[in-house]
Amino acid sequence: MWSKSYSVVTKDVTGQQMWKLFADVNHWHTWDTGIEFARMEGRLEKGNFFTLRPKGGPNVKIELLETIENEMFLDVTRFPLAKMYDQHTFEHTPDGLRITNTITVTGPLGFFWRKVVAQKIVDNLPADVQQQIRAAKAL
Repeated sequence: MWSKSYSVVTKDVTGQQMWKLFADVNHWHTWDTGIEFARMEGRLEKGNFFTLRPKGGPNVKIELLETIENEMFLDVTRFPLAKMYDQHTFEHTPDGLRITNTITVTGPLGFFWRKVVAQKIVDNLPADVQQQIRAAKAL
């Protein structure tokens, strides 16, 4: 298993604003420059699925494993002989909202998928989270 997290504390947005941003999956492409599109029918809730196409990549089906409105969501992408989990957490602290994104890869071919997919996601987290904050603030 391989896991990496990135956190930032900000007073610029609330958990509700971040949730609203992520819950509108069909508009992720308007603020996430790394994807061509994301599509979901229904709500951002446990058991639902969405499809995402990274720029230059294939469509990926992602399942929502856990959701707590305005606080967190956990999803999983299944690859051959590996799984990648992506957890987004919005925690209220005295210093502001702590936004944490954790990527975890498991499975016999986890090392391969970490190198091909997950490490790029982790490397971009600081810039991506700042873009998410800017987009959520504008809501």
